[in-house]
Order: sequence, then structure tokens, then C-alpha cells
Amino acid sequence: MNAIKLFVQRRYPSFLVYRTATTKKKIHDPREEEKLPIFQYPVSKSSDRRVYVWGLAETGALGIHMPRSKKTGKKSYRNNFTFVTYPKRSSFCERFDVTKIACGYGFTVAAVKTSEQHKVFGTGINTDSQIGYHAPRIGKPLEMLLSPAPIYIPYNSLETKITGLAAGRAHTLILTDNEGVYTLGNNAYGQCGRKINANEEYRGSMASHNIKRLGKEKIIDICCGQDHSLFITESGKVYSCGWGADGQTGLGTYENQGFPAAVKGDITSEKIVKVASTADCVLALNDKGELFGWGNSEYGQVPMATNQQQVNMSYALVKFTKGLGKIVDVAAGGSFCLICNEHGDAFVWGFGLLGLGPNVQHAKEPKQIPTPLFGRNEFNPEQMVTNVACGIGHLAAVTNNGDLYMWGRNRHGCLGLGHGKDQHFPLKISIGAHVLSVDCSVDHTIAMCQPFT
Repeated sequence: MNAIKLFVQRRYPSFLVYRTATTKKKIHDPREEEKLPIFQYPVSKSSDRRVYVWGLAETGALGIHMPRSKKTGKKSYRNNFTFVTYPKRSSFCERFDVTKIACGYGFTVAAVKTSEQHKVFGTGINTDSQIGYHAPRIGKPLEMLLSPAPIYIPYNSLETKITGLAAGRAHTLILTDNEGVYTLGNNAYGQCGRKINANEEYRGSMASHNIKRLGKEKIIDICCGQDHSLFITESGKVYSCGWGADGQTGLGTYENQGFPAAVKGDITSEKIVKVASTADCVLALNDKGELFGWGNSEYGQVPMATNQQQVNMSYALVKFTKGLGKIVDVAAGGSFCLICNEHGDAFVWGFGLLGLGPNVQHAKEPKQIPTPLFGRNEFNPEQMVTNVACGIGHLAAVTNNGDLYMWGRNRHGCLGLGHGKDQHFPLKISIGAHVLSVDCSVDHTIAMCQPFT
């Protein structure tokens, strides 16, 4: 007791603690209570972000630690050792202030907020230098990164900020605030927006290409399909380059395009605010909430008056979407399309596990997914779908309350349901944060979230 009293008296000299001989009652100076240290849990800021990843981990696309098995000594994952079937917090994104993320075919790129040289990091498959050049390391795969590594980009200024990311099958686009777009990776079809060289070697390449402006306008948004690229300028014009065999470049031909050119057709007089593509079909949305489409239409993704399966220029889909209201977000998958309107309703068409149950796998026109499947009911009437996303075979929707719903092909656990079975209707994913956006690819998914507290 004497030692405790001595410690307190030294730490807080005027804080008197003693016991009277008669009452044995503690007596202290109330004024000293105000000087005592106060400990409390930290509260997150509105700008704080958490990133959750799930799906195939064997390629390194998730960028999470792979613990070694005590029995075999080999690196393995808890779920079947090769994939993660539930949302897992990214440790990389806990260490860095991540602002943008994009999923490619077996790889992931992330932008961080910094004034240093390395503003973008990549992890996963790197067969074509789609996540930059990385020197060979002893005991490490030559064409794969199992954890995020910085991508070197020759910025003109360290104050440059990354405002957008997009990733395709083997190429990456990086949008900056004042230096245009940097492209890297495979350019066999011209998807990097530069001259096609049939003899170019992409493995171990240090090449990057800068597209400063298009049509003398600043580029404000980007999108990657499988092997083509799309750019939106300040005035809402759309430019494209890359593989055009299915008309996905929208340039009126089926030829490959090495340099970005303006998309032809009905969108030439429109202000486009968003384009969406994951494989070889493209949807575009204008500022009035009207829909346009082009590219592969083997399953009716771009409905035409004729049975044309490859649409090589943009067409207005106003009649097709008549009665759906103003469209606010669009997504195009491998063989299906997903949109949502201003009322928070989601509509789907095409071929696949569309979310309409096991008996409906093909829809020639937009079919509404029942709203109760997204949590809207008499007890929660304000629940609305605000954002949608598609991978090659799976679909996702984010609500205004930060809930994430997913369905479709569950390739390598990319639905985040805790198992590997396919899902025929939307099911809420268990994530301990408010989901802001989600990005889907072939076999992995990444969600950008805001902490609850």
C-alpha cells in the first residue's frame, strides 16, 4: 500500500489518497479528477476505407498472406488451400490509404493517396507486365506476385493524383488528374492505345504509354473490357481501342484499333457519363439516364431488330428499356447485363444465372429482380439498389444502406458466401462494414467499404 501511495503521490502530487484510522474511507481532492488521463476507443473518419477481398487466391490476386502448412511446409489457404470463400480484410489496405481498386483477370491494382513516386500497387498474375516490371527473385514465381508491389509510372510531378483505375485480361489503365492516362501490359490488339507491334515481347517489359488528351479534351473516366479499352472525355465523348472482332470498339468495323478513336453511332450526339464492359459487350449511360450498347450480342445483350450477333457501333436502347425509368448505373458481364434505375430497382437480361431463380437462365428483355431479395419490404421500404457490377459469370448489387448482394457462378468462391456452390438469386454478403462499391472479375471480387465506427 505504501508503494502504491508513493507512486500516486509522485505522479499526481496534489492527489491525496489515504485512509483514516477510524473510518478507513478514501479521501481525495475532487479537483484532481479533472487532471486524470482519459482513455477512449478511436472513432473512424468519414474518409477512412476498408477493403475486403475473396475468391481465387492462388494467383496472388487477393494479395493476402499465405500461411505455411506445418505438415508440408507449403503455403496454403484455410479454405481448400487455394481460395477464400468469405470476405477477408486486406492487410495491405490497412497499411496504406487506398483510394481506388480494379480487378483484372487474375490480378488486382490499387491506388494509394501519397505524394511519393509509387502511387499504384499491383498483385497477382503478371505474364504481360500488366502490373509493371518486377525483377526475378530467388524462390519466387517469375510471372506472378503473391503480395502487392509498387508499379513504376513516370509521372511528371509527384503531386499527381490517381483518379481512376481499370484492368482487363492482361492490360491496365491508370487515370490521373492532370497527366491523362498511363497504359501498361499487353498491346497485341492495341488495347494500350499505341501502335501494334507483332514482335513485341510483353513479359518483363518496362514499357508504359501516356495518353494525355483525346480530341483536345481531358479524359475523365476509363474502362477495360477483355482486350479493349474505353475512354470518356470532358464533353461526354467516348473513345476506344483494342480488339474489335465482336464490334466491342464500336468503330463501325471488326478490325483491331491501335490508337483511340471516337465511337460511332447513336452516342456521337450524347453526353456519356459511364461505360461498362467486362468481356466483349459494352453498355453506355448518358446524362439523361438513357442506355446505349454495342459489341457481342450472342445472347441478346444488345437487342437489335435483326439477328445481328456482333454490333460494331453504338445503338440507343431507349425502346428496349422503355418504362424502366431513369437508369443510374449499368454493368456488363460475359453474357448478361445488369442495370438499376432511380427507384432502386434492378433489371437483368442475357444468359446465365441471372438472379431470377434456377428455372430462368435466359431473358431476351430486362426482367426485374424482385425487390424483397434486396431487403426492401414493409419494415424497410427505403432500401434501394444504387450500384451494380458484373464479373464474367457473377453479379453484384450495392444498396443505399451499404449492403452487398451477390449471385451467379461461384467460381472459386468469388461470391463470398462461405462455400463454392452457385447462387440462383441475390443473397446478402456478410461484411463488417458499409459497402461503397464492388469490383468483380473472372474469379475474385473486391469491395471498398467504410467502417461502421
